[in-house]
Amino acid sequence: MKYIDIHGHINFPEYDADREEVIKRAHDAGVGIIVVGTDLESSKKCVELAEKHEEMWAIVGMHPTEATPIVEVHSSKRVDLRKSMSERVAFDVEAFQTLAMNPKVVAIGECGLDFFHSKLEDVAHQKEVFIKHIEVANSVNKPLMLHVRNSHSSTNAYQEALAILKDHAKVPANFHFFAGKMQDMKDVFDAGYSISFTGVVTFAHHYDELVRSAPLEKIMTETDCPFVAPLSHRGKRNEPVFVIEIVNEIAKIRGGTSGESVEMITEQLLENAVKFFGLEK
Repeated sequence: MKYIDIHGHINFPEYDADREEVIKRAHDAGVGIIVVGTDLESSKKCVELAEKHEEMWAIVGMHPTEATPIVEVHSSKRVDLRKSMSERVAFDVEAFQTLAMNPKVVAIGECGLDFFHSKLEDVAHQKEVFIKHIEVANSVNKPLMLHVRNSHSSTNAYQEALAILKDHAKVPANFHFFAGKMQDMKDVFDAGYSISFTGVVTFAHHYDELVRSAPLEKIMTETDCPFVAPLSHRGKRNEPVFVIEIVNEIAKIRGGTSGESVEMITEQLLENAVKFFGLEK
């Protein structure tokens, strides 16, 4: 294993027709895979996949937008995509606790706060579910995989997530698909946590300063597949093997900072994930 995609969703239906081929392409290229659940059923699927394949691991949890009614944002309109407020979903602590104890499960999530796709009145429920994830992670001593997304309001989801972690977490945490500001990134690092970058860095150059400024030992790489394919595949389904392009882009952006070579960056990014998740290479 030379690379690792620390956050992807090959458990999703988008891969039902060719999932094994997708996995083989990744493994043939030396890419390990961590597959991430977004609710109880998809988390079970993650564990099943991880148990079947070498150099594949699972993360189990409930995405914050699965816990609350979702709104889709179309310019100034917010459209409720669920039928009623009664569709808030409870977090089944016992079921997730059981999954979390599986040796192939390396983290709890993706969990956190999503202010972009949610209604303001649902934030309290999201926070409750987030804290329950943290409690499960603490109990099994496994890290957290966080989904944190801001809205266009003044409320900062990153700062609110950090406050919750400070009060409750006893384990490491990674802010996946990091899209915060420079100060948010600094605050994440100061709190002892890490971030990961997706294929967005290959086409959205406002990330360049973040990529250059981050301590190399504090970052990891992910595809978040089937979403946000890198530039060479933009608009198409993403897959784990494309994480190689993300690693190479990070090396390009950092441009030999402090004598960093592509080989050194590649090795360090893998080592970061091995250490964070407690993997065996």
